[in-house]
Amino acid sequence: MGHREDLLAGAKRCLLEKGWSRTTARDIVAASGANLASIGYHYGSKDALMREALFAAMGEWADDVERSLREEVRSPEGPGAAAGSAAEGSEAGQVARFEVGWTRMLELFGKHQALWRAQLEAVMRAEGDPELRAAFGQAQPEGRKGLVALFHGILEDEVDEESARILGSFYMTLVGGMAVQMAIDPDGTPGAGELTEAMRRIVTGPTSAPAD
Repeated sequence: MGHREDLLAGAKRCLLEKGWSRTTARDIVAASGANLASIGYHYGSKDALMREALFAAMGEWADDVERSLREEVRSPEGPGAAAGSAAEGSEAGQVARFEVGWTRMLELFGKHQALWRAQLEAVMRAEGDPELRAAFGQAQPEGRKGLVALFHGILEDEVDEESARILGSFYMTLVGGMAVQMAIDPDGTPGAGELTEAMRRIVTGPTSAPAD
């Protein structure tokens, strides 16, 4: 790799290990084997390099999601098999699909915890960083499509624009809240079954607890 690629790999490593605010230019240099001057030469500034590192890491997460979906689509015994056994579009099938989607999402959360922490930190910085905010804005449409694909067990190119806008925004809201909960209170974070039951109660109304 050249200095540019080395710097990006080093910045990505620092971002995931130390977070945005605790990463210094010297940390990136140490992790990449490059030099301080090369950051300015190739990226203009440390923050510009950190932005690129963040979205490169997010792209790797999206690739992981896509691989998971393609494996499920190819395998009739994949995690979506139970959802697919219910009548397509039936309430039972949709509930099962929602739980399968959250099971997969929580697995990916666990695998990419450092990325989600870094992303939360970056979101908090975005208000004071117009370029970072713009980069997040540009990534939103693709992120919404990816979440619809994830929760519905389909590939991204099968997601239409209306579904991406409506369903994707809904899933993005839920995922953002989940990321905050996992960062603050991982032991108290609900599992896929609890989230599915919560959604069922929202739609059908709360049920009374069984009498002793």
